[in-house]
Amino acid sequence: MPGTPYPIPLPREISAPEQVPAGGVCDPFARNPFATRYVRPGALEFLFPPTWNVSRLLDRLQRHDGWGQICGPHGTGKSTLLATLIPALEKAGRTVHLVVLRQGQRRWPPQVAPLNTWDRSSQIVVDGFEQLGWLARHRLYRGCQLQKSGLLVTTHHPIKLPVVWSTQTSLPLARQLLERWLTEAERRRVPRDAVETAFIQCQGNLRETWFRLYDLFPTQPAADGGT
Repeated sequence: MPGTPYPIPLPREISAPEQVPAGGVCDPFARNPFATRYVRPGALEFLFPPTWNVSRLLDRLQRHDGWGQICGPHGTGKSTLLATLIPALEKAGRTVHLVVLRQGQRRWPPQVAPLNTWDRSSQIVVDGFEQLGWLARHRLYRGCQLQKSGLLVTTHHPIKLPVVWSTQTSLPLARQLLERWLTEAERRRVPRDAVETAFIQCQGNLRETWFRLYDLFPTQPAADGGT
């Protein structure tokens, strides 16, 4: 797999980022930058290595007729990559049917567009594919084959689909991401050892790392020791 992905994961609440005040000066206490509204997939774009971009990844997927998997451990950016890739798929003329599966969701959701409406332009995208039971997976494979639709899934371990991208993290990457999305004033409020400690305690899971830093980030100025 050429290149190492630069993910910024975290799906939770949906909320628009706050605007920077006139003059570009941000109050470092005005927000907690680790709140999920700032780091969810879609709020922050997936960062590719220097030689990669979304168009190149789309080309790789198309070479497999829209079939593939994005594979990686928990909290390494799979959902964020999907959020970056879906608009490119739609721009390329694909009709995207996104299915997000939660823990223990073994059956195919009934609210998804019926199989008989899928065709060559359809791109079925399943985030959390491994949640599905064996029979639901078999029916999905068969349905996409019959309708000649694309199938893109996220997995934690390789399955019988082409791996179009593998996600991974590192401590230097976590620090680089903080440099990119935190303001200078906010960066000063995050001790360097706190980032390393959270990353190690969360075993490289960036989602959990950000949650841990959310609890540590001060949202009020320190009280005056003389009062």
